[in-house]
Amino acid sequence: MTKCIEHHVKKNDRTPDKAQSLVSIIIPAYNCERFIGITLNSVIGQTYSNWEAIVIDDYSTDNTGQIVKKYAERDSRIKYHRLIKNSGAAIARNTGVELCEGEFIAFLDSDDVWYPQKLSKQISFMRENGYMFTCTSYGKIDEDGSQLNTTIVASIKQDYNGILKNCPGNSTVIYNCKKLGKFKIPNIRKRNDYVMWLQIIKKAVYIYGLDEVLGSHRIRKGSLSRNKMGLIKYHWQVYRHIEHLSVIKSINLICYLCFKKVLRIK
Repeated sequence: MTKCIEHHVKKNDRTPDKAQSLVSIIIPAYNCERFIGITLNSVIGQTYSNWEAIVIDDYSTDNTGQIVKKYAERDSRIKYHRLIKNSGAAIARNTGVELCEGEFIAFLDSDDVWYPQKLSKQISFMRENGYMFTCTSYGKIDEDGSQLNTTIVASIKQDYNGILKNCPGNSTVIYNCKKLGKFKIPNIRKRNDYVMWLQIIKKAVYIYGLDEVLGSHRIRKGSLSRNKMGLIKYHWQVYRHIEHLSVIKSINLICYLCFKKVLRIK
């Protein structure tokens, strides 16, 4: 286990349904004091009760840590870990994966929100169909939580080439860790979630989409993911240096991404 974290874990004060499989929710967090409480409330409000929320604080300089600690004191399913220096989302994500104990691993951005039946519906979807890797549709909200009347519809079924063109929403993804194992990703500043999905799909073969909006992605000014065109160089890095795709295929994928941007798709 990594040594670069502080632990803040309390004795259980809630009684999860042990008949349910444990779901580990990985939440990297950095300077998100304005939103982290809203995000954690959406987890606590889940109708599915057997979960652990692992918040990896990437050395925040605001009150993120204090807020999460208060939540952890009230609900022991919430576990707080602070990195000893600011290390980036990839390291935070890897740390959370290393620490988690669930049969299923879910991912949630520190400013996004889940609807109450997110876990129960998606886990049932996976159980009933034998799926190991899934995502859902989702909506978008602004910094104040107002709906932007935008829905990103999950593709019913995608393989590796499908994910190369259409990245699932980070806060919608769940995979079966018991069957697929744990995945770690290189320390890339942006698109690290995308790299993880590309790793998982190679083993899972397919990702299946539940076409139901079960959460909202928050659009924030200045966020790393907002400027799609600014992400082009990171996509190139993923294609050429991590996935080792040919120059021609990489150029075609970049052109496809630009085409989606022009048409304002996703």
